[in-house]
Amino acid sequence: MLALGTSACAGGILDPVGPVGHDASTILIDATVIMLAIVIPTILLAFWVAWRYRASNPKGEYLPYWSYSGRIEAVVWSIPILTIMFLGGVIWIGSYRLDPFRPLPSPIPPLEVQVVSLDWKWLFIYPEQGIATVNQLVVPAGVPVHFSITSASVFNVFFVPRLGSMIYAMPGMVSQLYLQADRPADLFGISAHFSGDGFSDMQFEVKSLPPAQFASWLQGVRGTGAVLDRVAYTQLLQQSQNVPALAFSGVDPQLFQAISTQKIAPGPGPEPPTPEHAGREVSTGGRH
Repeated sequence: MLALGTSACAGGILDPVGPVGHDASTILIDATVIMLAIVIPTILLAFWVAWRYRASNPKGEYLPYWSYSGRIEAVVWSIPILTIMFLGGVIWIGSYRLDPFRPLPSPIPPLEVQVVSLDWKWLFIYPEQGIATVNQLVVPAGVPVHFSITSASVFNVFFVPRLGSMIYAMPGMVSQLYLQADRPADLFGISAHFSGDGFSDMQFEVKSLPPAQFASWLQGVRGTGAVLDRVAYTQLLQQSQNVPALAFSGVDPQLFQAISTQKIAPGPGPEPPTPEHAGREVSTGGRH
């Protein structure tokens, strides 16, 4: 069990690379330890009771008319109350510190990234740099990143496990999130909300680069690729699966605002079964 648990830590939420991910993993570990303070004694006590009061043990005291014990009641109620108080304190402090709208303390101004959830891909717009990428998020190490997140289709969830704090991408709304990678690393991001046929492959690569390499990457993107205007975005809006990473050397500066306010009509979203498909399901007993 220890080996499996240790191997599962690599590359996941228990292997953070930023302050938000570190605090989130600390909360998870603290909450687990607090709950184990009840779980482990309860399991051990269950085995002890079964052994102590087995039929073959004459020393097990038999009290057929016993009905109340103040000491037992005090233990039974005090331990859960203390556990809830400890958990509540941990969650209260963590919720304040990890408020996604709260900027991260840093002397460096945050990098602005606009995120759009599509079917079934992720669009990242760098408004200050005038570029955009699909299924690839590149950020400078040691610099806070301010994400503005929306959806051009159905509800979705933006999540980079090693950076922390998953948050909803909602059509017609903009969510805010601050994250930071403390060191260069190759990470991954996922969609954490089922959204149709291409959901399982709705992943994106995340690269945290040293600032100098990040600047070189920006220059490389600006020198190649097409421009993401309304026409190109209309094509990108169509449903597609297993989309490879691609970049745009320019982007319409009003595009994200038009998407988030739905001045550009949302995508089709996952389509419900057609009447003909539903009829086939009925005729085959619901089997696919």
